[in-house]
Amino acid sequence: MNEINKNTVDSKPKGMFKDSNFLWMIGGGAISMLGDQFTLIALPWLVLKMTGDTLILGIVLALISVPRALLILLGGAVVDRYSPKTVMMQTKYINTLLLGILSALIFYGKLELWMVYALALGLGISTAFSIPSGTSMLPRVVQPSQLQSANGIMLGMRQLTMFIGPVLAGLLIAMFGTQGSGMVHDAQGLAAAFFFDCFTYAFSAWTLNKVRMNDGVPAPVSTAPASQKPALLQSLAEGLRYCWNEKQLRSCFIYWAAIAFFIMGPIQIALPVMANQLSNSASALGLLAGSHGAGTLLGMALAGMKPNLRFGNLGRTILLVDFIVGILFVPMGLISSSWQGAGILLSVGILGGFLHVAVFTWVQKQVPPNMIGRAMSMFMFIFMGIGPVSAAFTGWLLRGITIPQLFMGSGSLLILIVIMATQISPIARVTDKRVTA
Repeated sequence: MNEINKNTVDSKPKGMFKDSNFLWMIGGGAISMLGDQFTLIALPWLVLKMTGDTLILGIVLALISVPRALLILLGGAVVDRYSPKTVMMQTKYINTLLLGILSALIFYGKLELWMVYALALGLGISTAFSIPSGTSMLPRVVQPSQLQSANGIMLGMRQLTMFIGPVLAGLLIAMFGTQGSGMVHDAQGLAAAFFFDCFTYAFSAWTLNKVRMNDGVPAPVSTAPASQKPALLQSLAEGLRYCWNEKQLRSCFIYWAAIAFFIMGPIQIALPVMANQLSNSASALGLLAGSHGAGTLLGMALAGMKPNLRFGNLGRTILLVDFIVGILFVPMGLISSSWQGAGILLSVGILGGFLHVAVFTWVQKQVPPNMIGRAMSMFMFIFMGIGPVSAAFTGWLLRGITIPQLFMGSGSLLILIVIMATQISPIARVTDKRVTA
């Protein structure tokens, strides 16, 4: 019934790693993603060592995440107005400067809390523009037949850096972690971590400068003078209008928003609670989170190696995978050992990782080149905006229900959403080919 169709997607690309253009992009991207993990570890540690206050830590993290979520749609409009490479280069220069300043202030003992706030805000604003530019570049660097494999490689490398980056960051901070010349404990180690991320941004800017755009792809931006282009807010409105008017795109965005709401909260909030109930040990949480992460990496690798793997078509593949995830969620709250949960989460991660690459590529192919920045920013906004809401709602919900009830309810709602989408939406008819009408 769910026969694998091997003709719905372009043939498997060959020789991608012989393309120096792709290698320049993926090489710089990999080291930059690794550097990001150093900052993700070092920044919370810095705030806690400076203040010991979790509220201040929350404020600092919000100064990064809130502007990023609020401005990412505007970032997509800027990318389409100029070019993804131009915008990406500017964000790399800005982040190099911000992280260099932060590293120097820590090393010389001159850092104050208001400076941390300002630098965190700057990083959050910059990221709102770097994300849509980064997700818009690959379609203009590789051939269409290579795009899903290229996305699988890039997203898989991001997942891999999420494994090794925190470990390396912790080792670096511990290795150089002395009192230093300032008041912050581990000052030298923290300065080294931020400086490493600073270096990765500078290095990736150098590699990005060597990347050639538009290899066989139509021009991504208008050649009209800037004075003749629509204003940014008008351009943003046009992007939102386009995403809404395209029936398949609108249906998929609404569907993914609903799916994300019932997945992201339980994964982020319920897993720590479950680990605490199972063994009251951080090792249990590490096993659960690590299994999900490993599964995601495997799923992304599978999507890269088998870009034409479909069960009928892309839409039916999406619905089938989400239906299986719903079934796996139902018994998740009933497990009695960490290893049982690890097995379920490994399976969920494989399915989710494969699907993430497939739909990521579909959005990139579905929209015209001059609209891709805005479409991808909308795609990323769905998950960045819904993630915190889902986590907060799950935290509130767990004050009145149990973990088994949460997972059983989430899984059942996932299954119900898939059934409804099959009946009343065009998702089941979505194919990898671009709909021009």
